[in-house]
Amino acid sequence: MSTRPAIANRATRAGSIRQHLFAVGLILVPLCPLTVHAADKDVIEYRTHIMHTLNEQSAALGQILSASVPDANAQAHLEAIALTASTALKAFEPKVTGGESKATVWSNWADFSKRMNDFARLTREAAKVAKEKGFTAAGPSVIDALTCKSCHDVYREEKK
Repeated sequence: MSTRPAIANRATRAGSIRQHLFAVGLILVPLCPLTVHAADKDVIEYRTHIMHTLNEQSAALGQILSASVPDANAQAHLEAIALTASTALKAFEPKVTGGESKATVWSNWADFSKRMNDFARLTREAAKVAKEKGFTAAGPSVIDALTCKSCHDVYREEKK
């Protein structure tokens, strides 16, 4: 009994599998740029959500600081900003240009990341003061922490 026919059948099947995989590869290769593009879009969208959260919470604090609304929720807003600020830098770590972020975010990463880390630290400290001593005592810390415009002037595209 010869094993040659079995070996020949395996070789034929292996060749057929290789041809099938090659054909599937030809179909999938053109889709790869779409996948990368979709992933980039997701990164930008996530980053936008983080920054919008910071903007909305800061706007609420602005209303409280201007005394147009009571300060009952001030500590909660500060804590939300501090938590979001602590996650914001991670949203920029993938080097994906676009959205409202200028390319200088990544070309000047040392400065950008320092500013983001300082922002997170200052908002965390302001939240701690508000929790321990009340929002009135935290007022100056809040104003020092929310220097968003200085960073936006350098790293954010103007809205059109």
